Amino acid sequence: MSCGCSRSQSLRKVNYQGDGLRVGTQWDEPDLDKLQILIDTVHGDSHPGSSHLGTLADEAKIGVYESQGKPASYTVTDICDGIAMAHDGMNYSLASREIMSFMFEIHAMASPYDGSIFMASCDKSVPAQLMAMMRLDMATIHVPGGSMLSGPNYMSSEILYGAGDKYIKGELTEKELMYYSRNCCPSAGACQFIGTASTMQCMSEALGMALPGNALAPAYTSFLTRYARRAGRQVMQNVKNSVIPRKFISKKNFRNALIIHAALGGSTNALLHLPAIAREVGITIEQQEFDAINREVPVLVSLKTGGQWPTDLFWYAGGVPALMRELKDILCLDAITVTGKTVGENLDDLEAAGWFDEVNSYLTNYKVQAADIVKTRKNPVKPQGNIKILKGNLAPEGAVIKLSGVDEAIHNFTGTARVFDSEEAAVAELLAGKIGPKTAVFIRFEGPKGSGMPEMLRTTEALWNMPELSSSVALFTDGRFSGATRGPAVGHIAPEAVEGGPIAYLEDGDIIKMDVAARKLDIVGINGKQATPEEVAAVLAERKKTKVFPVKEATPLLRMYKKLARTCTQGAGLDI
Repeated sequence: MSCGCSRSQSLRKVNYQGDGLRVGTQWDEPDLDKLQILIDTVHGDSHPGSSHLGTLADEAKIGVYESQGKPASYTVTDICDGIAMAHDGMNYSLASREIMSFMFEIHAMASPYDGSIFMASCDKSVPAQLMAMMRLDMATIHVPGGSMLSGPNYMSSEILYGAGDKYIKGELTEKELMYYSRNCCPSAGACQFIGTASTMQCMSEALGMALPGNALAPAYTSFLTRYARRAGRQVMQNVKNSVIPRKFISKKNFRNALIIHAALGGSTNALLHLPAIAREVGITIEQQEFDAINREVPVLVSLKTGGQWPTDLFWYAGGVPALMRELKDILCLDAITVTGKTVGENLDDLEAAGWFDEVNSYLTNYKVQAADIVKTRKNPVKPQGNIKILKGNLAPEGAVIKLSGVDEAIHNFTGTARVFDSEEAAVAELLAGKIGPKTAVFIRFEGPKGSGMPEMLRTTEALWNMPELSSSVALFTDGRFSGATRGPAVGHIAPEAVEGGPIAYLEDGDIIKMDVAARKLDIVGINGKQATPEEVAAVLAERKKTKVFPVKEATPLLRMYKKLARTCTQGAGLDI
């Protein structure tokens, strides 16, 4: 069957060498006449979220073959933030999103593919693929890589954040530590909590870029392999019908994603990734939109780390479609998706197929019901979402706090500043017992232009595992946090320090006030004494005259990223 009007066939007429090179890659002559589909994954040995994607790619290939197309597999392996934690490797994390997105774009555009399937599970690879997919003028589908199996007693990988510190202090034996290491990641898939990996899988589905029900499907089941095979068949249909995300994605799709993000209690990193993805199709997502949606939408599921349930059980309870079903009256049900149908039509199809009853039936193994996990709007986990945007003279352009796991006593917080120019210095002071109650710990020069905007997970976990401090000490940074972060932490402070934001001119002893209900974050005192806003402004202006910014060494890649990065309020993508 010849597809003479397709991109691949049109380019064959001007590049005959391409046929020979494909034959040299084990293509048969009849393959050359078929629609050609790119299957691009982050398969590799980098971490459990990527190690199984080669198998999913093989399943997608079968779906393409079944529909008389010719697939080809490519890969751009990603890194793991859990492995990059506590050393300089974390500085590469956000930058890797940009580099991967370029590689995915290169793969799709440098060869004459007619359509594409992208597969990823985790923090930066999912948004990198979605960014690239929005750029491409072709039919394309995303296949999220699903959830890892829960360990014993719903154990998940975040248990090791605190276990390591306990082992160092002699509170945990090596045998106990290794028990956790062996059992906290018992299968492939994304970590079992609503960190950035799981959040962004759900965002892919909520945007309409993945097949309904795909996000967080247990990676240890055939459910996920069937989604991959179905994606192969669907992309062939979409190529023929010109179902191209760049042409159908609208602000409605992004509103749906923000609603689901709020209902999930999703990661603060979505405030970086969704605006960056939206920018690829000329859509602007402001920080205040997250705040507004979180005022409107309740949290409907209590997911680890701060909550009760692991993500594989959430999927058995119905996952993203269950949240959509409960929130139908405020979703944009007419938003188009990669099925070629609307969100509302997809939900109707799942109901008609008995999908909800089928996946819910697995919960009998755990002796729970779907209603125990996914709550109703009349009986939510929380009446409002966890994300709030704070502003004030410390954060004129905004700062982000996620309230899950935050003691209500600290919602109205006044503390004395302890200022650090690196995370390593802050962690050392915490572990040495040199941070006391009612302290506002600042880690600065860690924004996109400062050091690449690494996560501060090492610091937040150190603080979380100090109950004597976790209800009276708050962490503030122009860097970002892991989706697994627990406790009082305020990030994304903008403008960042390296751009001359007020955070750059704080000194030890200044007084900080945070009022979560009022969404305020202010410097209210200087050197231990209360001060008026005018007095604060005058002191900061004087400090600007003598402040010397630290010079952080960087490789050429990080120098490029820091030079070109947009502000975190715009998604921290490259300004090119």
